[in-house]
Amino acid sequence: MLAEYWQIFVDDGIRLMIQHLRLVFVSVSTAIIIALPIGIILSRNFIKKHSEKLIFIFNIAQGLPSLAVIALVLPFLGVGFVPAVTALIIYALLPIIRNTIAGLNNIEPEIIEAARGMGMTPFEILYKVELPLALPIIIAGIQTAAVVTVGTAVVSNLIGAGGLGQMIFTGLAMFDRPKILLGSLLAAFIAIILDRSFELLGKKLK
Repeated sequence: MLAEYWQIFVDDGIRLMIQHLRLVFVSVSTAIIIALPIGIILSRNFIKKHSEKLIFIFNIAQGLPSLAVIALVLPFLGVGFVPAVTALIIYALLPIIRNTIAGLNNIEPEIIEAARGMGMTPFEILYKVELPLALPIIIAGIQTAAVVTVGTAVVSNLIGAGGLGQMIFTGLAMFDRPKILLGSLLAAFIAIILDRSFELLGKKLK
């Protein structure tokens, strides 16, 4: 039995794991690049009162079933890697935006005033004071986004993006239990490793 699982892993598992990790890495990295500036802007005083409304919109987007999000991007982007990544980015945005806002808003006003009193510009305060202090909370948001993306990426196989979803759905179609189980275990393994890695990183930054 173990030999069968090993053979599946060697034949398909390694390749599909790499595809899955690529989907997750590209999606989460792009989400960070998009979400961090949005979170920073929404934490500023001039727009803070409207931030809850905008977060509500992102909540709706994340609340949509993954298949619905994929169906929405399908007519515009077709099938394959790009539409899958687009759908995964939508899912990854909210935790990072929300935690960026929370991290920046939780900084004591006295610290900001002290930095301002030292003659720092608003950009210097943000870059040298606010972001380093907010980083552990931001990392926690990235952690959530990464773990959610690992699970959601399984469904992206339905539009030809590959990944471990290919093994799981092939197993379901062929009633092949080893493929279903191995694909699920590998996805869970990736999620656990990412979760623990970001957790340790967050602790080191505190």
